[in-house]
Amino acid sequence: MVPAMFAPFPFAGHEMLLGQGRALYWPAERALLVADLHLEKASWYAQRGQMLPPYDSRDTLERLADAVRITGARRVITLGDNFHDDAGALRLDAHCIGMLEALTRALDWVWITGNHDEELPRGFGGTIVPELEVGGITLRHEARAGETVPELSGHYHPKLRVNVRNRHIARPCAVMGRSAAGAERMILPAFGTLTGGMDAGAPEICAALQPVHRIEALMPARGQIARFPLWRAAAQDST
Repeated sequence: MVPAMFAPFPFAGHEMLLGQGRALYWPAERALLVADLHLEKASWYAQRGQMLPPYDSRDTLERLADAVRITGARRVITLGDNFHDDAGALRLDAHCIGMLEALTRALDWVWITGNHDEELPRGFGGTIVPELEVGGITLRHEARAGETVPELSGHYHPKLRVNVRNRHIARPCAVMGRSAAGAERMILPAFGTLTGGMDAGAPEICAALQPVHRIEALMPARGQIARFPLWRAAAQDST
C-alpha cells in the first residue's frame, strides 16, 4: 500500500516513492533514502555569532522517524552531509543522541559520507561508506559528471521555483536526468530542517547530471508525481 504522503514513479527499473517530506522510499528494498540532513547546522552558526533556534537536529530526526513509521522502512541510507561539519555529532544534545541511537539500533542504517562530514564519528550505530551500490543503482553524495549507470545522490539541495496564480512558490524537489538510451540519474532534495536550496535548473545541477537527453524536476502532489521540464538537449541535425 502506497503511503498517502508519498507518490510512486519508476526509476532505473524500480518503483520508487517520493515523499512530500523530501524522503525517497524504495519498496523492494524496504529502504528509506534521505540526503543532506546537516544535523547541528544551527549550533555551527551559533559558534560563529549567528544565533538560530537550536532545534534543527531534533526536528530533522523526528521527521525522519515519522517517515520510517509511515513507510515501514527497515533500512535507512543517508546520502552524505549528515552533519553540518565533522564535529557536529559532538554538539548533539542528549535527546537527539537518544533518538539517533534508537534509530540506528532498530534499523539497518548506512551512512554515506559527504563533503561536510568526511570523517563521521563511529560512536553511533550503522555502517559508514563513501558510496554504495544497491539493485544496480549507485548511491553517493554528489552526482558524478560523466556517470552512465543509474545513480542517486544529494549535495545540491534542489528547489523548484514556479509562479502559481500570481504567487511565487519555491519547494524542494528531486531532479532527474535521462539519457537518450534511457539511463536515469536523480538528485534528491535536502532533508534537513535548516537546509537552503539551489534552483533546480541551475547550471551546476545540469552539468552534474550530464550526459543526459533531458532533465526534469519531480514533486509529489496528491499522490502523483508532477514533472516540470528543466533542460533538453538540442536536436541533432541529421542532414
